[in-house]
Amino acid sequence: MKTETVTFAGAAGQTLSGRLERPVGVPRAWAVFAHCFTCGKESAAATRVSRALAKHGFAVLRFDFAGIGHSDGAFAQTTFSSNVDDLVAAADFIRSAYGPPSLLIGHSLGGAAVLAAAGRIADAAAVVTIGAPADVAHVEQNFAEAVDMIEAHGAADVKLGGKPFTISRDFLQDIRNQPQLDRIAALRKALLILHAPGDSVVGIENATVVFRAAKHPKSFVSLDKADHFLTRPEDAAYAADVIAGWSARYVPMPPMPVHPEGHVVAEETGDGLYANLVHSGRHMILADEPRDVGGQDLGPSPYDLLAASLAACKSMTMRMYANQKKWDVTRIAVAVKHDKIHAADCADCETREGKIDMFTVSITLEGNLDEAQRARMIEISGKCPVHRTLSGEVKIRTQVTA
Repeated sequence: MKTETVTFAGAAGQTLSGRLERPVGVPRAWAVFAHCFTCGKESAAATRVSRALAKHGFAVLRFDFAGIGHSDGAFAQTTFSSNVDDLVAAADFIRSAYGPPSLLIGHSLGGAAVLAAAGRIADAAAVVTIGAPADVAHVEQNFAEAVDMIEAHGAADVKLGGKPFTISRDFLQDIRNQPQLDRIAALRKALLILHAPGDSVVGIENATVVFRAAKHPKSFVSLDKADHFLTRPEDAAYAADVIAGWSARYVPMPPMPVHPEGHVVAEETGDGLYANLVHSGRHMILADEPRDVGGQDLGPSPYDLLAASLAACKSMTMRMYANQKKWDVTRIAVAVKHDKIHAADCADCETREGKIDMFTVSITLEGNLDEAQRARMIEISGKCPVHRTLSGEVKIRTQVTA
C-alpha cells in the first residue's frame, strides 16, 4: 500500500486537500470516504478504515471538507449542503483522474453526506454509513448551548473536540431543512449501515430509522463494543473487513490481468525500488527486498519465494504419499533456509571454488509413524518435482517482448 497526497478543486473553487490510500496493483474499486463533523481526513476512523480497505484492494480517497484541516476556505462560510457539493466534487476528481468512484463511505455526519450525495454520483453502486444520524439536524446537539446566540446574532464561536469553530445561522438553517429521509427512500443503491449499539454520540436508533427508510438491497451490521469514533484499531479493521466482503456483491470489479496460460508474471508496482506484484493465474503475491538492501520489505524476497516453493512441494509430495499408504500422519511442516556458502566448506559438493547455494530442510512429521515410515517419508520428500528441478540441469532462455 501507499499513501498519496492529492489536491483538487472543491465545489466553490477552493483547493481541497486529500489522501489517497492505494493498494498494490489494480484496485478492486475506487472509493470516497467522508469524515465526521469537524473531524478531518486525519481522524482515526477515516485513516484506519481507508488503510484497512487498501489492504483489501480498494483505493480510497479521504479528504478535508472546505474550512477543515488542510483544505482552503472558512468553516464559518460552509454548510452541510456545501459539504455535499464538495463530496460530489471529490467523486468527479476520482473519476477524471483515476476511475469511476463506485463506493461511497461516510462516518457520522459524513455518513449523512454520502446519503445526500449518492443520487448525484451515478458511478456509485454502493453506499456505506458508519454511525450516521438519520436526521442531519442531529449534529445540532454538539453546540446546543450556542443555538440561541447563533439565531440571535447570526453566528457564534463554539469549541468542538477542543478546537474553536464558528457556527453560522446559515449552517443551522441548512441542517434543519435537509430532506434526508426522502433521499434515503429514493437512494436506489445498495446500502450498508454500520453502527455500534453503545454509540453515545449518535444513538443506535438512528440506524433503525435509516434502515426502515431505505429500500432493498440494504444491510445492517452491528459494530459490537465499538465507540462512535472507532477509537480501537480492531473496530476500524472489522468495519473494513465487513465493507470489503459486502461490497463484492454490488461493486463492479475490474477484470484480472490476462497472461499466457502457464506463465508466472512479475511486474513492478512503482512502490519503492524493488516491489513487484507476481501474477500466477488468478493468484497474486507481493515480492520485495529487505530494507537493508534498499527494499521496503513489503513481501517475501525472490529467494524466500524459491525456498517456499521447495518447502511447499516437499510437504505436498509427502502428504500425497501418506494418503496413498493410509499412514497416520496428522500434520506435516517443512522449513527451508537458503544460504550462500563457500564451496570449499561443502564436503559432498562437486564444485570446489567460489560460492554455492545451500538449502537446509527441516521436516516435522506428526502422527503415529514408526522409524521406517518416517525414513520413507523423508526419502519421498527428496522426490518432489521442485527438489528434482533444483538438483538437475536447468536452462533459462530469455526473450525481449517489447
